[in-house]
Amino acid sequence: MNGRAAGFRDVLAVTEFRALFSAQLVSVTGDQLARVALSILVYDRTNSPGWAALTYALTFLPDLVGGPLLSGLADRHPPRTVMVLSDVLRALAVAVMAAPGLPLPVVAALLVGVQLVNPVWNSARAALLPQVLPGETFVPGMGLLMMLVQAGQVAGFALGGLLVAGLGTGGALLADAASFAVSALFLVAGVQERPPRDTSGVRWWRHVRAGWAVVVGDRRRLALVALGCVSGVYIAGEAIAAPYAAELGGGAVVVGLLLGAFALGNVLGMAALSRIPPARRPRLLGPLAVLACAALLGCALHPDLVATLALFTLSGVASSYNLIANTTFVQLTPDAQRAQSFGFALTALRVSQGLGVVLAGVAAERAAPHAVVAGAGAIGVVAAFGASRLWRRAQPDPR
Repeated sequence: MNGRAAGFRDVLAVTEFRALFSAQLVSVTGDQLARVALSILVYDRTNSPGWAALTYALTFLPDLVGGPLLSGLADRHPPRTVMVLSDVLRALAVAVMAAPGLPLPVVAALLVGVQLVNPVWNSARAALLPQVLPGETFVPGMGLLMMLVQAGQVAGFALGGLLVAGLGTGGALLADAASFAVSALFLVAGVQERPPRDTSGVRWWRHVRAGWAVVVGDRRRLALVALGCVSGVYIAGEAIAAPYAAELGGGAVVVGLLLGAFALGNVLGMAALSRIPPARRPRLLGPLAVLACAALLGCALHPDLVATLALFTLSGVASSYNLIANTTFVQLTPDAQRAQSFGFALTALRVSQGLGVVLAGVAAERAAPHAVVAGAGAIGVVAAFGASRLWRRAQPDPR
């Protein structure tokens, strides 16, 4: 690379990465589309906001099981095969969900099945990506995929509403099923088959335990997981975007602006980080984690919409440190346990974010939204300092 940091152009020149990129795009977009369609389907059938919210929650909860227990499949079997089979299973399940008049318990069971497979696909991608993009190309490649997830979520939510309006919930679910099928086609056509990284022949449960030991047995990996879990604190701004928008005197448009500010900042931050020389990136982990939370302290002044958007965007920019944490974790993890360990890390992240969303919502019942976000920022600064200290102490002695 002639001494310069690898960039997006370098990774997009890799044919296999373009196939992974395309598969991720259609898969994430379809996943968000299904969440919209299912929430509308359940609400139309039951006229109950509670059941609609429960259905939305079911799109997240199974990850807590699939992450630790199933992610290791990509270590024990060829990762491309695991991803393709995951896509096929999801396509079939969602296609069945589109059947008119299907009982809601069956819909819920199929939904849980679909979501159990999601962390398997993501962990297989994490195991495969370092082989597709070795060396310095890995970080910008992971950055592009993480930005793609943000963009795909926004596009999926927007398309979900349009497709449900135009095709009905059944048509939108069929479109989601088609997205998984297209993802599988991209993988088969553009990604080489590679052998599994774990050929030890150990039993499934021992492999799960080995993945857990890899995470908790190394202070650096454990510190990286702790830094990632700080996101469960600064997510408060997103968690209560609706009441915050109401406090600012706005409606749905302002909610979208608040959520979009975080996403925009995150994309801008990851784009900037991918251009920083690799040797300097680990030193930015702690300061950016602290800044992601400290930016929210400005909400204590009850700023107007423009200033609030600026604070949320700054928090989003700083939260891009997760790109460094994510890629460093993958690079530090042995090949044979990479998918399994990545699944554990994802589960910890989901738990912290889920708790953060719930606690922010409960706090917003008793306090003004701007105060809740500022309070979360203060707690987050303390948590980020603690995680940063763990990361610094985990570094090898330079002597």
